[in-house]
Order: sequence, then structure tokens, then C-alpha cells
Amino acid sequence: MKYRTDPRSGNKLSVLGYGCMRFPRNTFGIDLKKTESLIKYAVSRGINYFDTAYMYPGSEEALGTVLSDNSLREKVYIATKIPTAITKKAGDPERFLNESLSRLKTDYIDYLLMHLLTSYADFEKLVSLDILNLIPKWKNEGKARQVGFSFHGTREEFLKILEAYDWDFCMIQFNYSDENYQAGITGLKAAAAKNIPVMIMEPLLGGKLAVGLPDRAVGVLKRADPNRSAAAWGIGWVLNHPEVTTVLSGMNSPMQIKDNLLTADSTAAGSFTAADLKAIETARQILKETDKIPCTGCGYCMPCPRNVNIPGCFSAYNSSFTEGFMPGLKNYFMNTAVMSKTSHLASQCIHCHKCEKICPQNIKISDMLTLVKKRFEKLPVRAAIKIFKN
Repeated sequence: MKYRTDPRSGNKLSVLGYGCMRFPRNTFGIDLKKTESLIKYAVSRGINYFDTAYMYPGSEEALGTVLSDNSLREKVYIATKIPTAITKKAGDPERFLNESLSRLKTDYIDYLLMHLLTSYADFEKLVSLDILNLIPKWKNEGKARQVGFSFHGTREEFLKILEAYDWDFCMIQFNYSDENYQAGITGLKAAAAKNIPVMIMEPLLGGKLAVGLPDRAVGVLKRADPNRSAAAWGIGWVLNHPEVTTVLSGMNSPMQIKDNLLTADSTAAGSFTAADLKAIETARQILKETDKIPCTGCGYCMPCPRNVNIPGCFSAYNSSFTEGFMPGLKNYFMNTAVMSKTSHLASQCIHCHKCEKICPQNIKISDMLTLVKKRFEKLPVRAAIKIFKN
């Protein structure tokens, strides 16, 4: 296993981290026996970073039980998350942290994140709940050693949050399908420039880059290297970036762990050849051809005067056709911050057309946002959005 050093703490973190959201399940919830086997195998092979969250059903309890029962706690770093979406009043952050500690059967969290920040307004809400005083308090008490945030909004909002506090680390989505998506390559480099370790989620775009690639894209990658799996291409591309500290993978089978371990062991920063990068670029272009809206996520259309997350809306719309309606709807909820007081919905567009004058792809953005609204903001969804905002 290769390791990269967290420059803030000096911790040596495995370049492959274990995402605990997708532990194997049975009729009764998480299959603890299978999960235990996977965690023990992962630790034996050098994986030492395990990422869970208060909001992942049963995940913290399962991880805590396995680590405790097998005396593995001191061999790993645990990352978990304060559920900011349901943090409403003073006292909530402390209560959620204490519940996580209890579930995980531990006295401390190595890497504590503010979960699912989508805008600077989300950070301001935490500030209003005294988070800036709670963080040093938790550190002094030994409950949280490193504190950061996970992000699901626009690049501009990420950069604002990054500058707003002296964070110990951050987590962003990053994969080769679109290196400008959300915080993107700009956010990755900005964090690294501040000496902040960056953990990567969704390196395979929810599995799409492993098992959901168009046949033409699979053929391109196979011709470039017949011995490298689609998943290996995706994770390897992320690890090729020296700014990345750890890449998370939600592994729920021994074969997935073995394949990802092989990639982690064989991929160093900067190791992709020109031919490798050309193959990735060709596969990316093929992926783009399947999109309904040819948005590259460049961000030239931002910021929108009505606060619409234009690239996020288009990304969710496209994914609803390539991955299925429900995954697309989930992306739409995340990208438009429906759980935040400051939302970024397609329906907020007033058709001012300012964005269309500067779009490099000449997209009729206002018309496309109308399509997004019709697809995602039907009556049941509008009702759900209203509930979230209340």
C-alpha cells in the first residue's frame, strides 16, 4: 500500500480509503459478518482511512463494532461527519458528535467533517450555531483531532468556504468524467496550495465509470491497456494528481478491494503516460456525447444573478438519462441545495439570458433550465422541497 502524508497532522494515510456508505446489506440492514470480513481484509492490506457519516444508516455502528471487536481502532483513522442538513439549533452539533462517538465505540474522531456543505450560506448557518467555538473546544477535549468539510456545490462557493476558516482538510467529488464539476480541479489545487489535504469521493461517479461506461469508451480503454479494468482507470486517474491525499471507494466485495488495491499499489502521482491521458480524454468525450445538454461545467455562466446552479442542474439532468431518474434526482437535490435556506433551483431562472451571451458551448441555457425544471420539479418534488425548507 502506498501512503501520502497529511501535511497538517503528519499522519500517513493510505492512498486508497474505504468509503463506508455501501457496506453489504441483507434483509435486516448491514450484513455485519460480511462487513467484518471486508474491513479485516482491508486493514490487513494496509488500508487505514475509513470514511463514514452520521447520516449513513447503520454504518457508524457497524464500523465501530468491527473495529472494537477485533482490536483495530488504533490501526486506523476514522472519518465521520456532522449532519449539517439536520443541524437546526444550538446544541445540535455537540449532540450529533457525541452520538457518533457512541456509535463508533471510540473516544475520538480522527477526521471530523461538516457534512454536505453546498454553499457559503451553509457555513454561515454553522457559524450561527457557534461552530467556530465548538471546533477548538472539541480539539482541546480530544474528541476531534482534525476538522474539515465535505462539499457538494459550485466552485465559487467552495473557494469561499475554503478561505473562511483554517480547515484541517476537505473532501470533494473528483473524477475524469468532468474535472471541472463542483469544486473540480480548481478547488483541488486551491486546497493543496493552502497545504490542506484533500480526500476524494465518487472517483467512479457512483460506479458509472466502472460498470456504466458506453461500449465505445470501454473499447478505447481496453485498447490502451487490456489488463487495466475500467475501475482501475478511474481510480488511477485520480491518484495521478499529486494534490490528492486519499481516494475513497465504497467497496462491498473482496474482488473490488483486490482490484482497487492493485491500482493503489501501482499508481504514483504523475505516473500516467501521454497515451494514458489521451485514452482518458477520448473516453471522456464519448461520455459527453451521451449527455442531453453539452455542458462542460466550465463555470463561465456563473454566478447566476438568481443563484441558479446552472452546471449542477445540467449535470443532474444528464445523469438522470445515463444513470436513471432517481440517481439524477438525488444529484439535483444535492446540486441545488434544497435542504438549505439558499437554494439553487432551475425554477429560479428568470430568463434574463445573461449567461447565454458568455457560454462557450452556445447552449440556450434558459430553455434548458426549463427542461430541467419540468423533469425534476413536478408536484411531488415541489412538495418535498417545501418540506425540506421548513
